Amino acid sequence: MRWAILFSFVWTLSAAGQQVGENAQPGKTETATFTAGAQLVIETVTVTDKKGQPIEGLTAKDFTVTEDGVPQQIRVFEYQKLSAPATGAPASGPEQVKVYEKLGLTRIAPDQQGEGRYKNRRLMALYFDMTAMQQAEQIRALAAAQKFILTQMTPDDLLSILRYSGGAVEVLQDFTGDRNRLLSILQTLIIGEGQGFDESTNDAATGDAGAAFGQDDAEFSIFNTDRQLSALQTAAKMLGQLSAKKSLIYFSSGLRLNGMNNQAQLMATVNSAIRAGVSFWPIDARGLVADAPMGDASQASPGNAAMYSGAGMQANTARFQQSQDTLHALAADTGGKALFDTNDLTKGIVQAAEAISSYYVIGYYASNAAQDGKFRRIKITLNNEVAANLDYRQGYFAGKQFAKFSAADKERQLEDALMLPDPITELTIAMEIDYFQLNRAEYYVPVVVKIPGRELALAKRRGAERTVIDFIGEIKNSFGTTVMNVRDKVTAKLSEATAAELVKRPIVYDTGYTLLPGDYTIKFLARDAETGRIGTYQSKFVIPNLNKDSDRLAISSVVLSSQRVDMKDALYNAMKEKERRDDVNPLVQDGLKLIPSVTRVFSRDHNLYVYLHSYQQGLSEAQPLIAVVSFYKGQEKAFESVPVEVNGGGTGRLKTLPIQFDIPLAQLQPGRYECQLTVLNPAGQKAAFWQAPILVVP
Repeated sequence: MRWAILFSFVWTLSAAGQQVGENAQPGKTETATFTAGAQLVIETVTVTDKKGQPIEGLTAKDFTVTEDGVPQQIRVFEYQKLSAPATGAPASGPEQVKVYEKLGLTRIAPDQQGEGRYKNRRLMALYFDMTAMQQAEQIRALAAAQKFILTQMTPDDLLSILRYSGGAVEVLQDFTGDRNRLLSILQTLIIGEGQGFDESTNDAATGDAGAAFGQDDAEFSIFNTDRQLSALQTAAKMLGQLSAKKSLIYFSSGLRLNGMNNQAQLMATVNSAIRAGVSFWPIDARGLVADAPMGDASQASPGNAAMYSGAGMQANTARFQQSQDTLHALAADTGGKALFDTNDLTKGIVQAAEAISSYYVIGYYASNAAQDGKFRRIKITLNNEVAANLDYRQGYFAGKQFAKFSAADKERQLEDALMLPDPITELTIAMEIDYFQLNRAEYYVPVVVKIPGRELALAKRRGAERTVIDFIGEIKNSFGTTVMNVRDKVTAKLSEATAAELVKRPIVYDTGYTLLPGDYTIKFLARDAETGRIGTYQSKFVIPNLNKDSDRLAISSVVLSSQRVDMKDALYNAMKEKERRDDVNPLVQDGLKLIPSVTRVFSRDHNLYVYLHSYQQGLSEAQPLIAVVSFYKGQEKAFESVPVEVNGGGTGRLKTLPIQFDIPLAQLQPGRYECQLTVLNPAGQKAAFWQAPILVVP
């Protein structure tokens, strides 16, 4: 049962064929064969002996390459000979750095065949995530880069400089060996820029300092980690157009995932780096840290009981370790290595340089040219009996391309995208999953998906008068069996007024399922059929068995909202009228539908609606309840609603009692609060408590 309503690196070449380099047979004339849509796969292979020394003098005939067990014909072959990185005396550098007058943004120049620009060169990109570093950490990162350029950069090294400051990835300098130019670029970076996009936390170590900020950015502040990972993905794609081995030295102060919410983007970033032949070398710019139990002076004191119980210190330590775990995962999954707990950040650049020794570049046109996004396993072996160690990329994900498909092709592409282990994250998606008990066995599970409206406004800028939004998703149980799915298509008109509203407001899509108690995994995709952009959300959730909880008062999920929408005024109805079952949806009452707030950001100009169900099954008559909603800022109670006595008699065998509040937020100052709901059953001597952080904006 379900229904839905919509409210408010691999290169693809156009031609290929003639043999290249040592694969060409001298003295033999051949007709060039051009193959449309062929995929040129480039592999960098390091071949070393038992002592770890590079083995030179090999030819293409010495190698055998297979993809998914199918032999491939080598079409590109060359040897990149690199000298060892400098580890001793400082290199002679410029006595005085010349600062160029104006440094415009540039790009990564592609590797032109026959140009030889990157031949026998070590390519390293210095990537500064300015949003993830405090001012002292930015200074430390820039100083480390300057030290390496001045003292340890060799003639074989080519460096580029990239910056992410919250809006986009900027290429400040393409690969160059000009140390004066590189130092000049570093001197133009402004300490303190890009700050203010750090991920907010709500654990026991969070400082007691509510800060208000703009509605649009606040609404999607939970996506900051996705934006940082997506920026890394963009940088990897930029470097992917080069056939040489590339290292991206990632200066950051940790990257903390928000539960399962960022797993799809993390996987997409790693897979893009593998496809592009880029290895991540994260450097923790915080250096060697000795944390104070309650945090350093850069944040306010938690100001709660966690200060005295030790929970604050544990949360602070866990937060720090989680931020390093993500950096370690990025490095380990792409062939790099993370640098932690040292104040000499230059070591991170040095170890990235030392990892790139002489190697062979091997390229072939894949016999499987399908752009299906599936993983292709590569195996490279030596034909001779020489004992050697081969280090290379073990495989890649084929590209995912949205072209001019037929209706059948588009449907198949969307279904295939749902099955891909490599998530597509071109659209930003947030989701809330709630549950309400229907009977002793079944629970109704409303699922609400929120998409930034500005994502769909892109279609209008391309001249489209409407766009079709495709939704597809599935729910699997703990055994991996699909128990529920959804497939909807919604058409949105894009007038000038509608497009202007889309830029400012999110789009909410909701659907519903009937499930049994248990552990589940949901994967949900949305696609803008006009632009082909796809977003993926994947997460685990639990439906508890409320029948087994006899010590506490059984309650459903607590829904927070600021919108009640007339069902007749819904802009789009994605289901046929006969398929709708609004009578079962507890969020629909008297022709009005309550729209849950996924991000829990509320404006002072609106009221906060709080809605839930309580269950007292086993009783002949439901007992009266008392409920109250409180708002805390640290240890202080900022506001408390008038207690509500609920005595409706209860309905059905579960003795279901709906509890609802309508709270004006004008009496709360902008900032972050802990919203607490307390439900008491005086006669049964039972209680239920619920808490969640909210943000109130002007």
